[in-house]
Amino acid sequence: MSESVRAVAAVDLGATSGRVVIGRVGEGTLDLELVARFPNGPVEREDGLHWDFDALYIHIVDGLAEAVRREPAIESIGVDSWAVDYGLLRGGELLAQPFHYRDERTVRGVAEVHEIAPFAELYQRNGLQFLAFNTLYQYRVDERLTDADTALLIPDLIAYLLTGTSVAERTNASTTGLLGVRSGEWDAELAERLSIPTAILPNLVDPGSVIGMLRPELAARIGKELPVIAVGSHDTASAVVAAPLSSPNSAYVSCGTWGLVGVELTEPVLTDAAREANFTHELGVDGRYRFLHNVTGLWLLSETVRAWEAEDGMKIDLSELLDAAAAVTDSIPLFDANDASLSAPGDMPARIAALLRAQSSDAPESRSAFARTIVESIAAAFAAAVQTAADLSGRELDSIHLVGGGSLNRLLCQATADRSGLPVLAGPVEATALGNVLVQARALGAAPETLDQLRALVARTHEPMRFDPR
Repeated sequence: MSESVRAVAAVDLGATSGRVVIGRVGEGTLDLELVARFPNGPVEREDGLHWDFDALYIHIVDGLAEAVRREPAIESIGVDSWAVDYGLLRGGELLAQPFHYRDERTVRGVAEVHEIAPFAELYQRNGLQFLAFNTLYQYRVDERLTDADTALLIPDLIAYLLTGTSVAERTNASTTGLLGVRSGEWDAELAERLSIPTAILPNLVDPGSVIGMLRPELAARIGKELPVIAVGSHDTASAVVAAPLSSPNSAYVSCGTWGLVGVELTEPVLTDAAREANFTHELGVDGRYRFLHNVTGLWLLSETVRAWEAEDGMKIDLSELLDAAAAVTDSIPLFDANDASLSAPGDMPARIAALLRAQSSDAPESRSAFARTIVESIAAAFAAAVQTAADLSGRELDSIHLVGGGSLNRLLCQATADRSGLPVLAGPVEATALGNVLVQARALGAAPETLDQLRALVARTHEPMRFDPR
């Protein structure tokens, strides 16, 4: 590796899989090398749905050791993951495997929180859209909370296990519902009203801060003494860093299991209209607001394919299915991709069919047409959210940057362009890992300083594919 190219390790965890990658950054260079990929998902236990966090952590440490073996020049580690979920610690020990955000206990949490602090008040305080699994609803009903001395969101928990230092990185902390939308600090008054002990909330840090050095026994196991650097630890915050937004009037869609659809702002839009449209203000890197709406993404397609594979007893080739779906010429029905009945795992085709029947539409009989209905319904939801983002923020949008795994789905990209009337610029696929790598590299003095310059590097090295509306 040339001296002008620097290397870091990124841990990037999604709701269905995780991976460790090596990132290499230099003048005109921005490359990723996949080192380890491992499964992740919910595990049903006696008291509800959890993550298998112990297994996840073992995979991470093994992946980091392999990364250092392959690239001894690695200078730091950064961790990003999905939002809202957390682990509780007492005396440095994890009290239980973290709950999964799809666990049913959150329903009771919502009712109890809103009785004390109505949603309209919460929105003025935290700027968050209503999602039943936001952390404050989970904390409210977590029976172990009073036993804990620290609560750490998933990336912060991993950073703690690696370094022994407990912090809360701001982009992810903003998804808890306990961070002031204007102050960027913990809302201690709200926490106390909700009987959430403020002592469990750790010190806040910004992306680019050094959290700490690897604990000596881990440095020995991984093969190098390395700092862990806070990145945009909410995976969407990292993805938006690497969304090569071509202008301030670009919308973005970070699409995987979920589609996060919105625009980047420097000031919050805390209007009644924004609240009623369920638009959120999650913090981004460099103090930006990710003004966005959660739309159900490729979860609908992956769960449907999973059900069909269980029925057939064999794997389905997704690219073949999507090619067949793209070739469907008959008119297909649409459904509300955000309908609450579609949020839990299990027999997705039957639930989508029931939703279509309820609106007096026939479910497509062929799997290719059924897949087309799913993709077009997701695209319609994306287009509607983009239009709402434009209306609420007062921006005349000129393009949509679609990043993440969904950018490989050409049918989805074209359908989003067609339904929004805006060009869709697809890619990079690995936006989250790239954003993680770029924030680490910048902290090391190995990447440009401004977000615009970082995005320009992404655009030069990962040219997006353009889909014009038909």
